[in-house]
Amino acid sequence: MTNTIRCVILDDELLAIRYLTLLCEQIEDIQIIKVFNNPQYFLDEIPHIDCDLCILDIEMPGITGLQVAKELINKKIIFTTAYKEYAAEAFDLNVVDYVRKPIKKERLHQAFEKAKKLIKPTKINYIEWNTHLGKSHIFTNQILYIKTSEIDSRDKEVILTDNSRVILKNINFKTLLQMLPPTAFSQINKREVIALKAIQVISANEIITRISSDKEHFIRLSLSEVYKNHLLKKLEN
Repeated sequence: MTNTIRCVILDDELLAIRYLTLLCEQIEDIQIIKVFNNPQYFLDEIPHIDCDLCILDIEMPGITGLQVAKELINKKIIFTTAYKEYAAEAFDLNVVDYVRKPIKKERLHQAFEKAKKLIKPTKINYIEWNTHLGKSHIFTNQILYIKTSEIDSRDKEVILTDNSRVILKNINFKTLLQMLPPTAFSQINKREVIALKAIQVISANEIITRISSDKEHFIRLSLSEVYKNHLLKKLEN
């Protein structure tokens, strides 16, 4: 596997984004895969993006970079800011580094070197969470489909390739999607997530899966218009 670090940038200033992107392009093994200038849009999109590192500005209108960082799971973070007074709070969040603006290439390179030591060279292929069986490791290549539990909406029911089922306790889809490989799973409505390998047919508002409901029929799932574009983009890649 390549050692390239896949990065996403969030900064409310477009000039700052362009400058930071230019610096990153000059550093070996760093790839900028997407940039954002709106923190809320970033939070909406990040569960669907396969990246290793988030480079966040701190002072932004509406939502600060510190607030954004608290919402991220399994993502390494480098803060960039013109202000020194946020350093203590930033490092309390266990971030990789805190880089002051104006950013210099050498200083940014140091931050990336720290990140490389923390980012594992291979992707984690399981999720770890409390289940009805206790704390469990579930291998993602065994997951076909995840739905909201009918007993308790805070829980999620995971259907595996052997048709066995595991209940993830008290977890929302936003958190769950950040734990799953983004290129392998997609949310399809407010109550369900599917592994792309489990999809057989997609129509205007429905998915026919490869998951058997009995010996002759396959499970059909509702496809919401809100999530359809995300799903189609993933299938194109």
